[in-house]
Amino acid sequence: MLQPLVSEKKIDCDIHITLPSTAKLVPYLDDYWREQVTTRGIDRLELTSDISNIGPAIRPDWKLGADVQTIQNAVLDRFGTDIAICNCMYGAQAVYNADLAVALCRAMNDWMADEFLSKDERLRGSVVLPWQHPQKAAEEIERRAADRRFVQVSLLAGGDTPLGRRALWPIYAAAEAHGFAVGIQAGTAYRFAPWTNGWPSYHIEDQVSQSVGIQSQLLSMITEGVFEEFPKLKVVLTDSGVTWLPPFLWRIDKLWRGLRMEVPWLKRSPSEIVSQHVRMTLQPFDGPDDAQLVQELVEQIGEHMLLFSTDYPRWNFDGADAAPLKGQPELMRKLRTENPFETYARLREDLT
Repeated sequence: MLQPLVSEKKIDCDIHITLPSTAKLVPYLDDYWREQVTTRGIDRLELTSDISNIGPAIRPDWKLGADVQTIQNAVLDRFGTDIAICNCMYGAQAVYNADLAVALCRAMNDWMADEFLSKDERLRGSVVLPWQHPQKAAEEIERRAADRRFVQVSLLAGGDTPLGRRALWPIYAAAEAHGFAVGIQAGTAYRFAPWTNGWPSYHIEDQVSQSVGIQSQLLSMITEGVFEEFPKLKVVLTDSGVTWLPPFLWRIDKLWRGLRMEVPWLKRSPSEIVSQHVRMTLQPFDGPDDAQLVQELVEQIGEHMLLFSTDYPRWNFDGADAAPLKGQPELMRKLRTENPFETYARLREDLT
């Protein structure tokens, strides 16, 4: 049971902040990498992997999340948000040079702490990880563990390898040890086609395929045994949509029953594993307008699985109501308060 003060907190589990340019990271680099980045012109490169930088992706009444005041006016105050979890996607997650990726990710996390988390106590952060080097990624989690404002670590849905692979387990070990949730963001390193039969032609195809990528990563984590190895781990699927989950679980449960001898370490059905370990942010909501059908979808997914989010500054809903669940204050309290506190251990420990 949440304490009374905590039970009133309203949490937005996904807003996006944007690094304006690589040049902003130069002051946060050590001498070697500062010299490398400036003499090689890396500070002048645009490395963004976030569609928030694309004009048509941004709501006309919202500005790009490049400063705290904009976020305060557009999303925190507007939605009555007490805590918002910031995600920052930038090309550091995609560079081939793992050493450079480590340096850029460290600098990004320091920049986020200085330019956002330190300027509004309502903001929390997701640690950007150089997942090209899992051991260094685990070290970055260790480095940031003392800063309680960071409550999550961030991975991309489309990278070089399935997220369940054992080589990545140092990341999950460090995250579990320090109470970080693992956020899987829609996004890609663009080194491999998002489809198994090649590259799509249009941006809309790429965007739709992101949810398929997240499904593939979730399947990898389940079957490889991540959640059996790390029983306290929580994974948050961000920007994936939500309505795909019930048929996905029906299919994987059916196949698991016939092929479970291949994965003997799975002692529970995939649907049981997902119910305990996985959560999904509400936006973008890909359901119908019909309130009754929305209610049925929520019941199929499970109320405990959903986390309120605005996905600021992206254009995923009209008006000032980010919730498709109308006239249900108790359900919204669950999505905005109870579920987030149950999901983010570091948040719960600090405020209860």
